[in-house]
Parts: sequence; C-alpha cells; structure tokens
Amino acid sequence: MTPSLSDHPTPVAACRVGVVVEAPQHSGLLGPLDYLCPEPLEPGTVVRVPLGRRVVTGVVWDEGDTSSDALDDSQLKPVAEVLHGLPPLSAAWRQLIQFAAGYYQRSLGEMTLMVLPPELRQLDETQWGRRLKRLDKAVAKGPEGESGEAQALPDLTEQQAQALEALAGPSDKPFLLWGSTGSGKTEVYLRQAQRALDDGQQVLMMVPEINLTPQLEERVAARFAGRHIVSLHSGLTPAQRLRNWLMAHTGHADLVLGTRLSVFASMPRLGLIVVDEEHDPSYKQQDGARYSARDLAVYRARLEKVPVVLGSATPSLESWHNALPASEGGAGRYVRLAMPARVGDGIMPTVRVLDLTRVPKPLPGRSAPPLADELLQAIAQRIERGEQSLVLLNRRGYAPVLHCSDCGWKSGCPHCSAWRVFHKVDRTLRCHHCGFTERVPHACPDCGNQDIAPVGRGTERLEEQLAEVLPQARMGRIDADVTKHKGALEAQLASVHAGEVDVLVGTQMVAKGHDFRRITLVAAVNPDSALFASDFRAAERQFALLMQAAGRAGRDAQVAGHSEMWIQTWHPTHPLYAALRRYDYAAFAAQQLREREMASLPPYASLAMLRAEGKTQEAAQHFLNRAAELAQDLAGEAIVLYPPVPTPIQRVANVERAQMMIESANRLALQRFLQSAQALWLDEAQKNRRSGLIRWAVDVDPLAI
Repeated sequence: MTPSLSDHPTPVAACRVGVVVEAPQHSGLLGPLDYLCPEPLEPGTVVRVPLGRRVVTGVVWDEGDTSSDALDDSQLKPVAEVLHGLPPLSAAWRQLIQFAAGYYQRSLGEMTLMVLPPELRQLDETQWGRRLKRLDKAVAKGPEGESGEAQALPDLTEQQAQALEALAGPSDKPFLLWGSTGSGKTEVYLRQAQRALDDGQQVLMMVPEINLTPQLEERVAARFAGRHIVSLHSGLTPAQRLRNWLMAHTGHADLVLGTRLSVFASMPRLGLIVVDEEHDPSYKQQDGARYSARDLAVYRARLEKVPVVLGSATPSLESWHNALPASEGGAGRYVRLAMPARVGDGIMPTVRVLDLTRVPKPLPGRSAPPLADELLQAIAQRIERGEQSLVLLNRRGYAPVLHCSDCGWKSGCPHCSAWRVFHKVDRTLRCHHCGFTERVPHACPDCGNQDIAPVGRGTERLEEQLAEVLPQARMGRIDADVTKHKGALEAQLASVHAGEVDVLVGTQMVAKGHDFRRITLVAAVNPDSALFASDFRAAERQFALLMQAAGRAGRDAQVAGHSEMWIQTWHPTHPLYAALRRYDYAAFAAQQLREREMASLPPYASLAMLRAEGKTQEAAQHFLNRAAELAQDLAGEAIVLYPPVPTPIQRVANVERAQMMIESANRLALQRFLQSAQALWLDEAQKNRRSGLIRWAVDVDPLAI
C-alpha cells in the first residue's frame, strides 16, 4: 500500500524543534536552529520558518540536534507554516544527508535544501495545497502506459544468467557488473529491477548524463508498461521536477530514472539502486557541494540494506580495486560480476592503430587532409556498402584558436587564461569557460594583417573537411553546439538511426550509451592529447572514452565481423593503445594501479583539494598559505599539505584561482583533519575579504588536480 497524499503525519515530537535551513558552509551556521511550534512536529516535516527578515523553507531535524539549548522559549521564533499533507522525510533519508554533509564538508542545511526540488522550497502552505490537489489527480489517472500483454523477453546469455543468479543471492556487498559494450548489462538491470518491483519495492536507476536518460526511459517504459516511471534531472521544468519528486517521495513512483541528483530522491520503498556507467566523471558534482553520486549510492545501499549494482565496461580504478580480492592486491569490498562477451554473435571491432609518423607529409602549400588516406578509403568503402562511420573528436567548434602569422596574435580570452574558440557557423570567437563572445575581427587587432587563420581542428571544421574529401557522404554532427536547443539531440539521433547519415562527427556525447546498429567503423582523430596530461586520471578517462567509442561499432551481428576501430596517433607503441587493441581492461587497470600505488595516489591514498578564488592570484595563494600555516599543528604525520599552486586554467571570468592539495593514507584521518581545520579557515577567510579573497571551498575526493 502506498501512502495517501492526504495522510497527516502523527505528531510525536516536542513543541521545541530543531529546523535545518539553507545556509552556506562559510556562514558558520552548521546545524539546526531551534523554533517554537503550536503542535509537536515529526522529524522530517517540511516547514516554513522566519530567518532574519525572510521566511524560508526548512526541515525539522532529529531530536537532540539543536543549536540553541541555552536559549529559553521567549528568545525563540515560532514556525510560520507547516506543509501539511507532505509525508515527513524518512530517518534513512536524513541520515544520508547528514553523512553527505559531513563527508563533503558542507553545512547540513545547505545539503538538505540543495537536494530538494527548487519549487518545493518556494511554496507557502496555500500554494502547496493547490499542488497536492493536482498531484492527487495525476495519481488517480494511473500510469500513462497501461499494461497489456506481457512483453516477450530476450533470451539470456550464459553470462547474464550467472550475473542474475549472483544478484539473487544474499550479499551485503555492492556488485560491480563489469561487462563489455553490447554485453547486455541493461537487460541485467531490467531483470533485477523486475524482481524488486514484484516484491513491492521501488527502483532507482542512475545514468551519468541527461542525453542518455530519454533512451533509457523508452526502454524502461516498454518493459514496465503499467508502472509509474518518473525521471529526475536538470532538464526538467521546476513543476515537472517537483511532481516527479513527489511521486517518488509518496511511494507512487515505482521506478525513478535520473542523473547524479537522483541519488538523494526520497523513496520510502527503495529496493534496488543501479548506477550505469559508474566510471563517468559526471557523477561528481563540480561546484557547491562537490559530492560523488556513485559513492553516495554505495553508502545509501548499505544504509538501507538494499543491493546496489555499479555497471561499466571500464570501471573506475577505485571501483576496480574495491572489486579485486585481497589475494590480487585489491580491497575485496565489492563482488565482481564479469560479462566480457557481447550478446548474440556480436564481437568487438578490430582495433587498428594508424601510425601518423609514417603518413607522407602534404606537399608545400597544401594543407594536411582531415584523416589519413588509408582511413578515408576505409570510410568510403563503408559508404558504398550503405554502412555508417563515426568520427570522434573531443573538441567542439571550428578551430581552437585564430592566429596571425605576421605578429603572432592569438584569439585569447581577455577574461580567462584560455583561448577563444572560432565558431565558423556564426563567425564568432567564443570562450568555453566564461562564455565571452565576439564577432571574428576582419583583421588582426594588433597589426592589421587581414590574413588571420584558424589553427587546429574542432568538430565543425572536421565535418566541413570530410564533406569536401567525401562528397558522396551525407554528413552529420553531434556536439554541444548542435544540440543546445530542446529536441535537437533527439532529432539528430533519429536521423542517424534512420540511416540518413553516412558519416557522423561527434564529441564524447556520442561515444557512450547509444545503440547505433548501422555503424561499422569508429575513428578517433586526436586521442594523444590525454596521454601526457598532468592529471593522473587522464589515461584512465581516455581509455574509457576510446573503449566506449569502440563499442558503438558492430552492435548488429550482421555487420560485426568487419567492424573496426581506427586510432590516428603519433605514439602507436603507447601501453594504453596496446591494451585497447586487446580490449584488455584488466591489464590496463593493473598497470595503472601499480603506478598509483608507487605514487601514493587514489585508491591507495585519500585526497582533498582546498580551492580559493580571488581578485588576484596573490590574494588566492595568500589565503591558501595562511590556511596551511594555521592547520599545520592539526596535520601531524598523517596529513601532507602540498604548496599552493594556480589551477590548470588559472583565470576564469576575471577571477584568479589557486588550489592546495591535502593527502592522507588514512581516509578517517583526513576527515577529522578537515572538520577541525574548517573553523580556522573560516576565520581566516573573513580576514582576507578585504585583501581580495572572493570564495573558498573544500573538494573531497577531487576528480581533477
């Protein structure tokens, strides 16, 4: 039985209640505030309370979590309104929020209110009553797709059957479903979801990006016709997000599909959590409360004693290490389920590494072709056979920079330490960091030379060049520029699926999750840039991207036999490409883990990054240096504080940025240090406001350094 929207919670708490309200970590307000109420309120009740001159939304917290025990009742303000009819947020949900706030070094109120729907935070009691009536009508209508005849299920492979058998058994450990692209991981998710739904439970299925959600929605809706299915992601309107959140919170939604924020969805009957493409960096929030949705999903599953399935063809090295037994140097915390073979007769495409050092150089005065002749011939053969090709270049725009050959001028951004990208389609120079945009100048701004030329290649230019050398090809492009308007991505994908595109040029947006049945060739144009990056995770990300891109080819058994993955590289002997040719993720991971263990990097150490932004680089680094001095006595031998340095992109929107890495071999020791140091850093930040400090933040388990 799902609860009625009209049910009123039974009062059990005292008339003096602690309420968490939205306040940033740096405000110094870390816990609940005490208020008076005319009636006892149950913990988890959503209320409206006065805060200064405003009336804000808050959540009644657990007894004992009070901030003003020393105050008597005459000094407390009363609760303004109670959102009656909204079931209280559960104790398990509040514990999840409390853990996330503590681990990621944010205030409890900030974390609590951040994860609730924005519209819920803005409604008063009268508006709330109207919303409840609308929701009651929506619930009364039932699911949009009524159940009919049972859908014929595909036959399971032996590996899928073994994985489902393992998932059916008792286990208190997370499951890592390690399956190659096309191995049928989604079918395993759906079968396991069916088990939970049959037991009267709710299911949470997470994907890393919004553009993957509609595709999964269609498949889930077809499989579970007659069930209430809702989605939660930032692409929804505020009203849609509130409605879907309420459906989940009241228990009326059977299955929730969402991106990283959905890990906080209130679900009273939660019975299964699935995290698809668990390695994807999109699961890590990069501003505000910098949480990892994947890690919180694992914590939530343990907290609520439900199974969690992490799926990937290229797991993150942290998850892989957790799934390795102790006998192989791993942590043994996860259960690994392997599905290396594709469904049916599908096989992974043959990887061909094209050595650019052996490609003849173009004649003087002639520009280099967009792709090597050998690769262009292979694409032309696909076109003749009516097959499709995917060309991957993870750089949008026409060219990364415009350049004057006379004086050396380049199209730098005046507000950022980055180049402005040339977009030919609208003749603009656009900064992809701050958004500053100008028309392309007719001549060099410095010397007046009219011969300014693009340097490098983006997807827009690559599409144009391929159209010139392959005039018989119908070209298509998918990147953030093409798909920025609503419905544009769906339209582009539909044309590819309909066979209206011969050669598809795209960024990483098309490299994962999409089921292109006609693609038999994938080409990576410029994959070398990540091989020698300063970020220690760069190789891991690049291997995952290329492996996912290769998985777009040969998904139809009829064409799988001659599908290929081409890699144009100046470093053909690099170990990453050697492992990719064999699709040997295990060997690649073993080599990367050895390097990280020697360097004391995750997963063999825990990291946090203290970041600062200031009007000048000196102001940002001064704060970080003072923060290190103040916390040195707290650090002891367990904590290493590295010297502050500018971030890789030092200036964005006229704000200078710097960072200081904090390392410890012990995660608990790092947490204790950060909690103790926060108060010192808060005081120091207040003193540095006049000297140019703008903001500061702690990033626990950073993805980029």
